[in-house]
Amino acid sequence: MKKVPFVTKEKIEEITKTYSTPFHIYDEKGIRENAKAVKEAFAWNKGFKEYFAVKATPNPFLIRILHEYGCGCDCSSLTELMLSNALDINGEDVMFSSNDTPREDYEYAAKIGAIINLDDITHIDFLEEILGKLPEMMSCRYNPGGIFQMSNGIMDNPGDSKYGFTTEQLFEGFRILKEKGVKRFGIHAFLASNTVTNEYYPQLAGQLFELAVKLKEETGISVSFINLSGGVGIPYTPEQEPNDIRVIGDGVRKVYEEILIPAGMGDVAIYTEMGRFMMGPYGALVTQAIHEKHTHKEYIGVDACAVNLMRPAMYGAYHHITVLGKEDHPCDHQYDVTGSLCENNDKFAIDRMLPEIEKGDYLVIHDTGAHGHAMGYNYNGKLRSAELLLKEDGSVQLIRRAETPKDYFATFDCFEVFEEIFQ
Repeated sequence: MKKVPFVTKEKIEEITKTYSTPFHIYDEKGIRENAKAVKEAFAWNKGFKEYFAVKATPNPFLIRILHEYGCGCDCSSLTELMLSNALDINGEDVMFSSNDTPREDYEYAAKIGAIINLDDITHIDFLEEILGKLPEMMSCRYNPGGIFQMSNGIMDNPGDSKYGFTTEQLFEGFRILKEKGVKRFGIHAFLASNTVTNEYYPQLAGQLFELAVKLKEETGISVSFINLSGGVGIPYTPEQEPNDIRVIGDGVRKVYEEILIPAGMGDVAIYTEMGRFMMGPYGALVTQAIHEKHTHKEYIGVDACAVNLMRPAMYGAYHHITVLGKEDHPCDHQYDVTGSLCENNDKFAIDRMLPEIEKGDYLVIHDTGAHGHAMGYNYNGKLRSAELLLKEDGSVQLIRRAETPKDYFATFDCFEVFEEIFQ
């Protein structure tokens, strides 16, 4: 599959007259079409809800777009809960999935009526101590351990994950919650990350549906919802085939009808928490080539760095690169594309075959719409970039301004020492 940017060279040249590179830009049209497809793919389930993983792209303008399609928010911290509530997304439209959770986070989650998804059996008593009484609706995160394997091989290793209840703890935990007055229950599980296969959700769903039936048989508890969490991935490399959310939704429907309906559990709602799939392909990091270096290798230095996109430096992750205006040129030059951090892993590409790059060229780094800007940081005194929204009508909206040195110094107790710099 050829990766084609959703912005042209001409559009970027127009944008950069107002906003300097680097910046993240998002495609409103693509976001809307994808959100609509997800909603349609699971329309067979009356209670379906996508809880967008806020950590992937915590921008209120983008979250509002998804909310128009019925999406709630999956939050993992106090500030994400506050962001969601500020957008008037609260109550059971919020799923609070956290681990090693501070008491103030639980307090705020309960205050706004979020569904609390417990990560550990010991958190039952901790939460009761904080709140005095447990909410009527509670969820527990499940980790079966071992290896999660599919027909195309090993996908992930839940046994190495810090998250969730064991099978035995889950049954015990639900019994305890029932005794403490909880009326409605949910099961949540995340067993594999960034799967590029239509099989993952249906296979996970089958495991969780069977678990829910067994819970009902052994504890008398009827599960209200089953949360398949995230894990539905995107094709970062051109040779990967993208997931088909409609095929995935239909696959989940089939196992739902095979397992839950015969058990008299046809009213169970299906929830998802996709961050990467909802937003990843619809964001890009735009950067400009500002240096070239010819030493032991050929280097192209750009004005972005790992603070703008951490994934290649942190994980060795592949992100496709398009040189705008040279889409049809032969990829006959081998480069390391680097940023300016004082770290040798600050490279967006290593030994990448690309068209010849000249200083001044604009590069689009694909698939940064999730876990891109969100993972930014200030190492080396670098400042996080702006976020822009390419609207359906072709206009561009600033949805987060770039940081300034004043922002960087603002948290120092001795800020007055620096104030004269900013006069």
